[in-house]
Amino acid sequence: MGQPADDTDDTPGAALRAYLRHTWHTRPWALATAERQLREYARNPPGRLRHELGEFYPVPDTGVPGPGVQEWLLRLAGHIARSVTEGVVPPPDVPQTHWEWHARFPELAQLLGGWFSQDMPDEFDDHDAALADYLSGTASALVARLTGELHELLALVPDDADLALAAATLGLEVQPPPPYTPAAWLSHLATALTAAGGAAGAS
Repeated sequence: MGQPADDTDDTPGAALRAYLRHTWHTRPWALATAERQLREYARNPPGRLRHELGEFYPVPDTGVPGPGVQEWLLRLAGHIARSVTEGVVPPPDVPQTHWEWHARFPELAQLLGGWFSQDMPDEFDDHDAALADYLSGTASALVARLTGELHELLALVPDDADLALAAATLGLEVQPPPPYTPAAWLSHLATALTAAGGAAGAS
């Protein structure tokens, strides 16, 4: 996702730090699996047929020359192993990569990227109509998750300019409706979703 493979023997790169930060706080049991899979992939790279069958994903182009990929994968595995054995848990923080934003706020990314992309003006009369369409076809549990993600984002990123950048990273491609700023509009969305959840619960 555009991140360089800049990991060194002493320090994990930005992409791996993002992975460790998110995974430690959501599914820490996956870390040992990731370490094992990295080592297996590095030592026994799958051939073309296994890629074509979908058993493995090819290693993305990280800028590492072909002969150095194995060493780099083992370096990643080593950093994950040290993080686990030494109990080095990165503190929660604002996401730093495109992947981390989407991993942390998946339902918000679904809403913004699916209903508020550049095609929104061609598909809906206005922002409220787009939100109504989302609500009409989305399970109440996912709406509740989205509401929580919105409140978390607003608490995590109080600055309006940073919030606009975060929303764009999550898929927002249209301006908020006047007179809202990005922060005010996201707050409005959170309020509308809370009200919609309450109405659904009452019914």
